[in-house]
Amino acid sequence: MRMLKTLTPATLGMLAFLAASIGNAALPDIYPAPAQASADLSAALRTAAATHRRVILDFGGNWCPDCHVLDGYFHDAANRPLLDAGYVLVHVNIGRLDSNVELAERYGVPLRKGVPALAVLDSDGRLLYSQKSGEFEAMRGMHSDAVTRFLTAWKP
Repeated sequence: MRMLKTLTPATLGMLAFLAASIGNAALPDIYPAPAQASADLSAALRTAAATHRRVILDFGGNWCPDCHVLDGYFHDAANRPLLDAGYVLVHVNIGRLDSNVELAERYGVPLRKGVPALAVLDSDGRLLYSQKSGEFEAMRGMHSDAVTRFLTAWKP
């Protein structure tokens, strides 16, 4: 009971979401088929250029609980406005670390360090930042404000 008092409301909400999702079946697919990545990236770059936003490439897989937590944090009340105002989010499915590996390498994301892993591109597709050390791979133990800090640091 003491541990529950130290968890933030956002963390408790995410834990409830995950428990309900797992209890009801598999988590929803947030990553499209791996073959979709190139088309999604092209579309995101067009949108980013037209709307003066940046592109976040989110490398992960539907099997990854930390990836689902990150997606939940991206879309929570604190972060959704930052995400929508400054970014176009592209989920890149890495399969079982056997898909879109070349795309991750192109943007300097070492998948062996863990997922989810992010890269930020400008609206012209130039790499601004990539996570090199698995910074979000333990997202289940992190709070939404880590995503807030990330979005704020890399906003246009």
